[in-house]
Amino acid sequence: MMEKAKVTVHPDYRIAPVDRRLFSAFLEPIGNWVEGGIWNPEHKDADDMGFRKDIIEAIKKAQVPAVRMPGGNFTSGWKWEDSIGPLSQRKTHLDLAWRQYQTNRIGHDEYLEWARRAGLEAMYTINMGTADIESAMACVEYTNHEGGSYWSDLRIKNGYKDPHGVKLWYLGNEMDGPWQIASWSKDPKGYGIKVNEVSKAMKWIDPGIKTIASGTSMFRNASYPQWDADVLEQCYENVDYLSLHYYHGAPYGNYAGLLNGSTIFEEMITTEIGVCDYIKAKVRSPRTIMISFDEYACNFDHPGKTAPGRTGYIPPENYGEFTPENLNRPFRHQNVKSANKPNRRRGDMLRALNSAAIIMVFLRHTDRVKIGCMTGAIRGAIAFDNEHVWESGLYHAYNLLNKYSHGVALMPAVKSPVFNVEGYRLTERVQCPEFENVPYIEAASVHNEEKGEAAIFLVNRNWEEAIEVDLDVRGFENYSFVEHIELQTDDLEKYNSFEMPMNIYPKEVKETKSDNGKISLVAKKLSFNLIRLKKTK
Repeated sequence: MMEKAKVTVHPDYRIAPVDRRLFSAFLEPIGNWVEGGIWNPEHKDADDMGFRKDIIEAIKKAQVPAVRMPGGNFTSGWKWEDSIGPLSQRKTHLDLAWRQYQTNRIGHDEYLEWARRAGLEAMYTINMGTADIESAMACVEYTNHEGGSYWSDLRIKNGYKDPHGVKLWYLGNEMDGPWQIASWSKDPKGYGIKVNEVSKAMKWIDPGIKTIASGTSMFRNASYPQWDADVLEQCYENVDYLSLHYYHGAPYGNYAGLLNGSTIFEEMITTEIGVCDYIKAKVRSPRTIMISFDEYACNFDHPGKTAPGRTGYIPPENYGEFTPENLNRPFRHQNVKSANKPNRRRGDMLRALNSAAIIMVFLRHTDRVKIGCMTGAIRGAIAFDNEHVWESGLYHAYNLLNKYSHGVALMPAVKSPVFNVEGYRLTERVQCPEFENVPYIEAASVHNEEKGEAAIFLVNRNWEEAIEVDLDVRGFENYSFVEHIELQTDDLEKYNSFEMPMNIYPKEVKETKSDNGKISLVAKKLSFNLIRLKKTK
């Protein structure tokens, strides 16, 4: 007999308006994401600056609102000043983060111009590792000041008369991590003091900007969550957001461990909100810090080096970056022809399901989580190789959530069958304690009162069985059921490609029934579901 779940959604269960930046992307010059990816002057569809117009059009079609860039470990050693002006005068440096030659062919202005052409709001990451406060001040002056100063006039001389107008600035990347260039992992208070002074000075140059402090990049770090408290205590009055990162992994074939990823994201967000509010009370501030979850993903992973008994404490020598094998790798030259097919660790469906579940967590906390940057949005969801662009299975889950999440998020009440998760440790990074009574059914909802529409998103994390769901929407007076859209496949090895773009594709479920505000539906195993309502009068 099929197991049953009940989900109740009511328009009075309001959380907060959904910030469009929840559906943003993350971009870093690693591998072929930039050179050989979004930029390839040899491509048949390249524009006058060498940017691939087919990728730009795909981003516009997906309505991606913003991009965090250039982002990542790379920024902790990047000298943006060496990436502006004539190409012949730009300096090539060793990028210690990814062991590559950084030619700066794509520099500060090119990143921002690409974002403009793609219709994206640029959310810029500055170097808080090797760079100083003067570099940060010069960067915001060059980027945002109209003219009349050395740096703003230099921008005009370089061909950009109008200011770029960047409003969101990330003050470093993963500064709590020992893998970071010029890491602050042993001195969170020192980093917090630097953030306070940098943010203050940047806002004196442009009072209209917002700044984001680097918080925990992995909740297994020994410093979590004390790092965040120590940082915020030094800079609480002068920053606006706290940045969080998490990449969830599980052993291959461990569906319980993998699909529990969104549960861990939720726990991490709840903890970090508590930390922010504790410091708010401690420094007696009327301001409330918001969350930017600007790097995230969820995948199966391989076992590697680990130190038993050290759960929650990760020593630097256990990180892959510090192994002799990695440090002896030669620096490589970036190849503009290198955009081969995206790495296929598994089929599209699990990536789609996990990413959807994570975004749904953000929706359930949209009163505090205002920014979400999917690491695989531009390369995984919008997939591309040397020649073509196509829509992955992940794209379709992301697209449905993005398209129908305009309005106010609502908190669903869920009664669901549950599963347990055995603890595991693959590496120091990839590990998880045991969990009990994890609900198979996850839900999120958004009400667009202006358009008279409501969307309910459901994920069935059960990897073996479908679940019958009784959806109670009687609180939506004068609304009627419109459609039930499903994304699902029984073949988890399937993935979309340019040649086969419909392997994982949303379809309408005709069997779903509605009667007086009660909707009866079947959520197939490992499925993402959208139920839409429309006001009738």
